[in-house]
Amino acid sequence: MKRDELRNQSTEELEIRLEEDREELENLRFQQTLQQVENPLRIRHLKREIAQILTVLREQELGIRNTEEQGKGA
Repeated sequence: MKRDELRNQSTEELEIRLEEDREELENLRFQQTLQQVENPLRIRHLKREIAQILTVLREQELGIRNTEEQGKGA
């Protein structure tokens, strides 16, 4: 998912997505331990997406997101 798409989602949607991604990552890591992973690159993708979601949530918490949008509109 792209960062712009993440920034347009509400905090609740991001938290749900974060929980789903963390569960999927946990399952993939378990499969990796058993050497049954079909797509090992999915692990990397999930880790990046989790980091992006956490970043957007932190931006919302600090109010950075609103500041950037106001700067673009001016």
